[in-house]
Amino acid sequence: MITRFASRMLTEVAPRPLVRFGVNFGLKGMMAVHAFKRRIERDEFFPAFLFLSVTDRCNLRCQGCWVSSNGSKRELDLDSLDRLIVESARKGVSTFGILGGEPLMHEGLLELFARHPESYFLLFTNGTMITDEVAERLRQLANVSPLISIEGRESVSDERRGGSGVYERSMKGVDQCRRQGLVTGVATSVCASNYDDLVNEAFVRELVERGVHYLWFYIYRPVGPDPAPELVLKPEQILGLRRFMVDIRSRVPMLIVDSYWDHDGRAMCPAAVGIGYHVGPGGDIEPCPPVQFARENINQGKSLADLVQNSQFLARFREVASTSTRGCLLMERPELLLAAVAESGAHDSSGRGSAVAELKSLQPCPSHHVPDAEIPESYWPYRLAKKNWFFGFGAYG
Repeated sequence: MITRFASRMLTEVAPRPLVRFGVNFGLKGMMAVHAFKRRIERDEFFPAFLFLSVTDRCNLRCQGCWVSSNGSKRELDLDSLDRLIVESARKGVSTFGILGGEPLMHEGLLELFARHPESYFLLFTNGTMITDEVAERLRQLANVSPLISIEGRESVSDERRGGSGVYERSMKGVDQCRRQGLVTGVATSVCASNYDDLVNEAFVRELVERGVHYLWFYIYRPVGPDPAPELVLKPEQILGLRRFMVDIRSRVPMLIVDSYWDHDGRAMCPAAVGIGYHVGPGGDIEPCPPVQFARENINQGKSLADLVQNSQFLARFREVASTSTRGCLLMERPELLLAAVAESGAHDSSGRGSAVAELKSLQPCPSHHVPDAEIPESYWPYRLAKKNWFFGFGAYG
C-alpha cells in the first residue's frame, strides 16, 4: 500500500509542491522532532510544531466551536506572524498549522506563505473559500497543504457547520486542489451525528478517488459557548474509531492521521508532551486550540522561546495532564484544568470573557483514553513513524 500511495503522490501532485512536501514537511519535520527530543533531555521546552490561529473571523458557525468572541474580531498581524515563524525556525521548527476561524479570511495570509518558502504550512480550512485562483496561487507557492474540514454528508454537515450546502462547497474546494496538483488533506471531527457517515471505508475510498492524500481524524470536544454535549462519542465509539483507523491503514493508498495514540495504542496528549503549542488570534500562548487559557502573550516584549520555557501555566498543564490521565484533560478532568488555571495565574484568552464559566459548566466525558483496551498499530510504517518521530518522549514515565 505504501507503493500505491507513493505512486499517487508522484502522478497526482505537481512537481514543486511535491518537492516542498518531501523536504520542508517530511525531512525537516523529522529533524525538528529530533531537535525537540534533544531539548527535552536538557529540560528545555520548545515545540517541534506550532499552531497559529491567525483570525477568529469565519463564514460558518459550527457546533462546539471555541473560536468566537463578543463582537471584537481578533487577528494576528502579518509582522507578528512573520516574527513567530522566524523565531521558531531558529529552533528548527519548519511546519506550522494555520487555523482560524477561517484562515483564508486573513488578507495577508498568502503573503505570509510567500515570505517563508523554507517553511511548510498545513492550512486548516473549511474549503469554501478555495477558488480556482486561490488553489492556483497555492500551487505557485508550493509550501502549503490545504487541510479541508468535512463534518459529515450533506444534511449532517449543514447542521454541524451552521450553513447551507456546506458539504458541496467544501468538496468543490477539494476538487480545486486536485486540479492544481496540491498535496491535499481532509480533517474531520468525529461526533455522534457524523460517526456513521465518516467512520466507514466507502467514505475513505471516495476521498481517494477525489484526490485526497491524507485524512486526519479528531474526536469532538464539547467546548465553547455552544458545546453541544449530546455529540460526544461514547467509549465504544471511540474504540470503534481507533479499530477502524488501525485496520484501514494497510488497505487504502492514503495516509490516515491521528494525534491521540502511540504505536502501542496508548492514549496521549500532544500538549502534555509539549510537542506542539498554539498561539491564538490575540497572541496568547495556549497548550492547544480548545484550551483557551494562557499566562503569556507574544506581545510581552520577550522572545517566544523565553515565553514558552518560563511559562508557569504550560509547565503546570504538562504536569497535571501527564499525571492525571493519558487522555484529554479538558474532557475527562475539567476541574483539574480549572485548578491549574487558577494556580498558575492564567487568564481567559477566548476573547469572550466566559471561558472560566464554560469550563465550570463542562461535565466530564469520555476521551480517547480507554484503559486496558489498547489497540496497537499493526501496519509497520505507522508503527515505525509513531515510535520514532511523533509520540511519547517520556511524559508519562
